Amino acid sequence: MKVFQIGAAGGVGRRLTQLITARGDSATGMHRGPDQGETVREAGGTPVIGDLITDAVDDLAQKMQGHDAVVFSAGAHGTGMDKTTLIDGKGLQKAADAAALAGVTRFVLVSVFPDALRGGDAGEGFEHYIKVKKSADVYLTRTGLDWLIVRPGTLLDTPGSGRVTAGPAVEYSDVHRDDVAAFIDAALHELRLSRVIVELTSGDTPVADAAAELAAA
Repeated sequence: MKVFQIGAAGGVGRRLTQLITARGDSATGMHRGPDQGETVREAGGTPVIGDLITDAVDDLAQKMQGHDAVVFSAGAHGTGMDKTTLIDGKGLQKAADAAALAGVTRFVLVSVFPDALRGGDAGEGFEHYIKVKKSADVYLTRTGLDWLIVRPGTLLDTPGSGRVTAGPAVEYSDVHRDDVAAFIDAALHELRLSRVIVELTSGDTPVADAAAELAAA
């Protein structure tokens, strides 16, 4: 499988690249800066320069040509509400349209758990982020793509356990970036796991089993 990653230099993205290439698949990682390109390369992927803000849909489609799947885990990461709108929102729309144009129907979006930081003092920027991510989810579900939306809980950088709780609706909790990447890696090969939203937290089920069980259901 040839996977095109948007956000490949990020916390989930670079872990996913390592898993994709370890199983013998190939990963192309889109990045903006030279340092990010080196991160993609060190993880085993092939770096390609691209920009969700300035690239047109046609530009993105050309980069995606020849791939079997797109994984979108890019984000503005607190750089401002304008950037959130352009990257997490309009950027996702561009990427989905580009995938359709390039004929790459398998599309995995890393979204956000709806209960993330509820009841806290997250601030206006985070509330805007939640709204933009929900709108992005809605946009993707209305395309003709073979989409999968993964909504992880609060992301942890500590080593993963290899076990998760996954389903259309689960109780809010933390989840390791390692385990999010592992779930996406497994889900890419579960072709029946399609046009569904999966919430993901740490749990007791081995990652590959969780993906297989959801696919069978």
